[in-house]
Amino acid sequence: METPLVAVLPTGRLLRAARVVLGKAGIPLPDPGTVDRRLRLSGSGMDAIFAKDRDVPIYVEHGVGDFGLVGRDILEEQPAQVYEPLDLGVGRCRMVVARPADRPLPEPPVRIATKYVRVAARHYGDRGIPVELIRLSGAIELAPAMDLADGIVDLVETGTTLRENGLVEDETLFESSATVIVNRAAFRLRGPRLRPVLDRLRAAVEPV
Repeated sequence: METPLVAVLPTGRLLRAARVVLGKAGIPLPDPGTVDRRLRLSGSGMDAIFAKDRDVPIYVEHGVGDFGLVGRDILEEQPAQVYEPLDLGVGRCRMVVARPADRPLPEPPVRIATKYVRVAARHYGDRGIPVELIRLSGAIELAPAMDLADGIVDLVETGTTLRENGLVEDETLFESSATVIVNRAAFRLRGPRLRPVLDRLRAAVEPV
């Protein structure tokens, strides 16, 4: 008996945004109305593993999963050796540079707080702007108010949290949405089983 396909899915916001699309594609999902701590579900000849968003590309690249779903922001921050056949266009956010509303960013070098250190370094490096990057893992918006940083690079959805903390967007670096990634070996060896799943995902987001 052939082993089931394995999907690696992110816990949290992106999974909620993509739930309808994934359901139409026949990918097993936990019941949103229940508290379910299981990290692996099975159904319809497919298993689903649930992982932190930053771990999804690692699981897929190393063959633990055949394919997965991850935000473009994660792929920009930690590139992986995977195929990226499909952008689902859901869970849209944007990566921005933001600063206090009452003052502009100072002359370089600037101090930028972020958990996207690679993204920020590339952005300022491409522009030849000296920057001191301060790595934080949460509450990035607090850094300018505490004079820890002049500004931030962070992922935002509506911008409400920025405004509530006295910040304004200076620049959008890129748009981010849910991206399907596929293990390279699985794409070759399990293509006849993977392609119908990708087709169902594509059909679920294409306009009728």
